[in-house]
Amino acid sequence: MLKINNSKNIVIAVLLILTSTLLMQACKVTEDYKRPDFKMPNAYKLPDSLVERSFEAIPSWKDYFKDSTLLNILDSAVANNLDLRDAIKNIQITDQLYKQSKSLYAPDIDLNLLNVTREFRSHDYYSSPSSGWYDRQGKTAPKDLYLYQSHFANTVAVDWEIDIWGKIKREKEEARSHYLETFEAKKAVQTALVADVADAYYNLIMLDEQLQVATRNYHLRSNTLKMVELQYKSAEVTALAVQQTKNQVLEAQALIPQLKKEIAVQENALKMLTGNISLNVGHRSALSEIPADSLYREIPLYYVQNRPDVLSAEYDLMAANASVGVHQANRFPNLTITFEGGMDAMLPKNWFNIPGALLGGFFGGLTQPVFHKRKLKTEYEVAKLKRDQSEIAFQKAVYSGITEVRNALVAVRQLSEQLSIAKQQVAVSQKAVHSAAMLFTAGFATYLEVITAQSNELDTELHLASLKADLMSARIQLYRALGGGWK
Repeated sequence: MLKINNSKNIVIAVLLILTSTLLMQACKVTEDYKRPDFKMPNAYKLPDSLVERSFEAIPSWKDYFKDSTLLNILDSAVANNLDLRDAIKNIQITDQLYKQSKSLYAPDIDLNLLNVTREFRSHDYYSSPSSGWYDRQGKTAPKDLYLYQSHFANTVAVDWEIDIWGKIKREKEEARSHYLETFEAKKAVQTALVADVADAYYNLIMLDEQLQVATRNYHLRSNTLKMVELQYKSAEVTALAVQQTKNQVLEAQALIPQLKKEIAVQENALKMLTGNISLNVGHRSALSEIPADSLYREIPLYYVQNRPDVLSAEYDLMAANASVGVHQANRFPNLTITFEGGMDAMLPKNWFNIPGALLGGFFGGLTQPVFHKRKLKTEYEVAKLKRDQSEIAFQKAVYSGITEVRNALVAVRQLSEQLSIAKQQVAVSQKAVHSAAMLFTAGFATYLEVITAQSNELDTELHLASLKADLMSARIQLYRALGGGWK
């Protein structure tokens, strides 16, 4: 049994008992984070581990895209894009804050070196001179501007806050969550960047193909105009036929500079995305034949947990939960221990005199906030409401991810069907152009039938090129919706 012999031991024992009691109660003040249950259908329910599980079914963008030109452009974009560089700076900022949070358990230490204090007073002041100083100097203290205090000190002060209520623990959790959140924000920026660059690249290729179609159709119509002009000279057709055919030629010709302008604008937009306005994007592949998509026929919708925005939303919720604990702990007593020691002398010659100049002090106490104009309670209640908002945002991110995956799947499947139909339309229109030309030459078709067939061919081929780009864009958006594009 512990025997308490004097008042000093009583104080120490009381502090030990009080501290032990407070530490045992600490776990009741703040609650650890628990992932909310959004009551989703079982088929779409998220697994327990949102952070640690990896998904090999989603390849990196370097494996997903096979076009070497596009891969080079993506490399430049990831290295130089201004938004991505800004996101990296945010990571570096939160990294510094997180490093600071790791040292919150350590005491504050302040070293005060070469501290000199000389205070002078006069006879109307309520106190008297520092007689010891004047005695040692062999002087009589003057009536006015006498030396009142003289200190020459070197001290070290240690201030330590005891984490009774888990406040520091929650501050570390909050800093760590924001730190990890910035990583996911950077991944989200990179995912969007990869998708946008790929979209712009394939749109550029689509414009290249449409320009080829327009140029080819212009030459075809020019040849038709030559035939109509020969027939006009032979009095087989009227001047109206020549004028309408020439108008069709000019229509096809006008499409060429329009497409060239769009190509130049798209190239500049692509250079801006890469953060390198001098990047050469002139040499690029042709829009290849895109087969019906078979990469993602059946997708478990819990793959949305791999999305950076979903992970970022959960880290924000974790930080908000930790913030509630911090503001709750602020309403409870704060236990601090302070120690100060060093050397202090009245005369400079005794500055480093040991033990005569030694000083020391030890302070400890509990500070309980009582009335702060409802500030602490308001901050705590606001923190809880912000946590609720973060939970809503997390739920919204999950639901949005599921919706985007569903929409992207529908787009891929329906565009695949549209592309198949468009190919048949192009084949039919090409045959119609060939037949119309043969019949016109033989005198069994009018010039109107020829130019109508040529117009239909132009429209269907332009539409086919557009559908090819749309399908590739849909595949990119599906890849993005599944959380890819950042690896």
